[in-house]
Amino acid sequence: MDEIKPGLVDELLKGYEKPEDIIGENGLLKRLTKALLERALNAELTHHLGYVKHDPAGHNSGNSRNGVTRKTVKGEFGEIVVDTPRDRNGSFEPQILGKHQTRFDGFDDKILSL
Repeated sequence: MDEIKPGLVDELLKGYEKPEDIIGENGLLKRLTKALLERALNAELTHHLGYVKHDPAGHNSGNSRNGVTRKTVKGEFGEIVVDTPRDRNGSFEPQILGKHQTRFDGFDDKILSL
């Protein structure tokens, strides 16, 4: 895996003043965890369906995206609300954050296993 670009880190830390800006209730780590989880879940659904969102290949495919379900997840970072994508047939089984899973520990381990 490639290294994270310093410019990206600088952009994320723009306006940083105190530790709470990173690890606080609405800190960067919590927001970044939410964004990464939602991106990964959407990528998993794309892989499951075999086409990207809004791709004409998905029309009349027998299964398609069907909105999201909000889920509150608890972890080392506290609680976050994650939008989990759904498919019409209900056959999508997410790997990074499984159905009915409400605890999310070992984020680094999960990312490395993917």
